[in-house]
Amino acid sequence: MKLITALIKPFKLDDVREALAEIGCQGLTVTEVRGFGRQKGHTELYRGAEYRVDFLPKVKIEIATSDALVERVVEAITETAHTGNIGDGKIFVTALEHVVRIRTGEVDDDAI
Repeated sequence: MKLITALIKPFKLDDVREALAEIGCQGLTVTEVRGFGRQKGHTELYRGAEYRVDFLPKVKIEIATSDALVERVVEAITETAHTGNIGDGKIFVTALEHVVRIRTGEVDDDAI
């Protein structure tokens, strides 16, 4: 079992969700976050005044999935969220040791 965490541009969320549904992804969690990577923010102009935006809006998607589906999920996110511009995001894949569905008591792959 793996936990896939993807940080993407907010306007790509609906496309990514649809791509994940097409490959059989059962569920995901979405959080609106702010941060920066290599681009270190950017400068914007508002009413003639220039100001620096250090933390850019992003969307964090978390998906718990079986090992068999990991590559397809990563590929779907990569292809759908790609714009070719700075700030497209990152995908992190980490191991899950144990998962429990609270309602039924199912564990591990059955809980996903």
